[in-house]
Amino acid sequence: MTVIDVHDTKSQFSKLVKCVAVGEVIIIAKAGKPVARLVPYEEPKRKPGAWKGKIWISPDFDKVDRAMEPLFYEESFEPFGSGLK
Repeated sequence: MTVIDVHDTKSQFSKLVKCVAVGEVIIIAKAGKPVARLVPYEEPKRKPGAWKGKIWISPDFDKVDRAMEPLFYEESFEPFGSGLK
């Protein structure tokens, strides 16, 4: 891991990009304090839309039965009755 000052980063950017391309991590500092990190690019592990056409959600998945509706708004809810603590 290399630490380099912002001023030097401006003049050596092409060199730094080459270092990062082979896996090195560059820390950019301003007045001796780290402010940024230059790291190698990684392809995202997940692709947007990968599940398209593979799952189905019911149109009424967010409907709440009227009898259960108060449970969503009560401050305290004891799922097993008041006897268990």
